[in-house]
Amino acid sequence: IAEILQYPSHPELSVKGSWTVEKMRKEIARLRGMGFEVIPKLNFSACHDTWLKDYGRMVSTRKYYQVCEDLIRDVAEIFDRPRFFHLGYDEETAGHQASHLYTVIRQGELWWHDFLWFVDVTEKTGCRPWIWSDYIWHHKEEFLKRMPKSVLQSNWYYGASFEPAKMGARGKYVEAYDWLDKAGFEQVPTGSNWSCDSNFKDTVDFCDRNCNKSLIKGYMMAPWTRTIPAHEKKAFAAIDLMDATIRSRKV
Repeated sequence: IAEILQYPSHPELSVKGSWTVEKMRKEIARLRGMGFEVIPKLNFSACHDTWLKDYGRMVSTRKYYQVCEDLIRDVAEIFDRPRFFHLGYDEETAGHQASHLYTVIRQGELWWHDFLWFVDVTEKTGCRPWIWSDYIWHHKEEFLKRMPKSVLQSNWYYGASFEPAKMGARGKYVEAYDWLDKAGFEQVPTGSNWSCDSNFKDTVDFCDRNCNKSLIKGYMMAPWTRTIPAHEKKAFAAIDLMDATIRSRKV
């Protein structure tokens, strides 16, 4: 959602064109009328929180916690206590912020303190937390030990190869699906047409072969293209790839 919404508790986050609560509720109703379950997402990764404006430079402070709690409560109410609430939480590393003019990275106990705080705040609204799972790539053992099973997981990988043994250090991006499965986490594996058109179908095929189907709650396509006319072709291509994958699996 980011800056698209005029948050009742923090209107100072609005930008030109931000929607009113009434407009957002009308859009949610329109989408539900089409048969969609609408799931909100606010990305609280310190790599992706420019939408928080100055609060993004107050990470882990008392003011930061209060603002984030206010926003989660606002969104949960506006979306009528949805089943899930995606918290983002991806790519909070030095490498992913190498080009940023201002860099914030939580590590070790602080990462876990803040993350578990977000989980608690979200669950108190009646929503189930959902996150990107890439933290597991470099922190496997502690992730499997400390991550609550209540948190829905979305590992993501957008490449062409699904042979970890031949992928070197990048093999863990694919192996993570298996790590999560073997540890009993429910997950929504995520593919994309970001770098190749074969990835989404191959993601589904790989997880269907290697994971417990009862723990797979669906699959997600993340083309990461902007919803503007200039990017329309890429967005519709992603939809077509999903459709083709679904059709190929029908008996």
